[in-house]
Amino acid sequence: MDLAPLRAARLAAHRLDRPAADPVAAARRLTATQAQEFWAGRWALGIRTAGEPTLADVDRAFETGAIVRSWTQRGTLHIVAAEDLGWILALTRERQQRQAVGMHRRLGIDADAISRAERAVRPVLAGGNRLTRAEFADVVTAAGGDVTASRGNHLLSALAVRDVVVFGPVVAREGAPTREQYLVAADEWITDARSPAEPLAELLVRYLAGHGPATLEDFRWWAGLPLGLARAGREAAAERVTEIGDALFVADSREIEPTAQPPDVLALGPFDEYYLSYADRSRVCPPGQLAAIGPMLNGMVRPVLVAAGEVVGTWRHSTAVGRHHLDPVPELFSAHVDAASVDAALARFARFLRG
Repeated sequence: MDLAPLRAARLAAHRLDRPAADPVAAARRLTATQAQEFWAGRWALGIRTAGEPTLADVDRAFETGAIVRSWTQRGTLHIVAAEDLGWILALTRERQQRQAVGMHRRLGIDADAISRAERAVRPVLAGGNRLTRAEFADVVTAAGGDVTASRGNHLLSALAVRDVVVFGPVVAREGAPTREQYLVAADEWITDARSPAEPLAELLVRYLAGHGPATLEDFRWWAGLPLGLARAGREAAAERVTEIGDALFVADSREIEPTAQPPDVLALGPFDEYYLSYADRSRVCPPGQLAAIGPMLNGMVRPVLVAAGEVVGTWRHSTAVGRHHLDPVPELFSAHVDAASVDAALARFARFLRG
């Protein structure tokens, strides 16, 4: 498949050319939105939402419980529609737990330590209570747990993968954009959990609907599952998935509609799904620039500027107190990109963050 139509199709699938009605619809479209950088995950939903939503608009969706954040796949935090969390974790839990074994062994975290943390946290969160990360660490410490040297974060992620806790409402912050969420009890906070009849097939179909055209290897990487399971998902999906050539698949359930004209330039945040959620990212980014964008050795993936579906540069911005009001700074790969379009894209992000 030629790159221009592939990129146009992906822009449409991602809702970057015709945005969703609201942040929750945008989250459902992507199924799981990378959100290791919390502000970036929220901007990923904001840029895919009609109108000019602000950070506060996305935060309200967390406050109502419509969307949540958790370690859904690849040992990485994602935003998902609340009703989808349980069945996604049921697919990815075992793989994530196996991947964490080595780190847990090095940190001295065993099954007893995780169970102790769970026993300590459950009664504290019962009845609709909330904990910040710091308060979670205090509860675990009071129960005899060790939260030093990143152990607290690994205990937290282990409980999240068990579907015990989830990140819900956003913690207010003075003088700068919000950046932390309260932990809540998953079974109390999520009251409308649903499970599809064929979860593996459903995950593939929804990935393709929000990311396609893509390969099974792309899906395998994104979901953090073995290729054998990706192939099993393809078999189970049957006619809901169509191969269009070059080992690329699309979901037949995806809306087929004329492609709207996207903005001349899009400013996508770090870890954005449009760039990151494929095993082969060279279809949307010049191969010579891949190493500069990431994932880097520290796992970081830089924000990107996209024109006609191609990555044409990066940008940077700080959400720190005293710096969040500063304008984002672009770094273009070429001087041929329209400067006014770049400025407009970055100004849109600034309005989202400050609104």
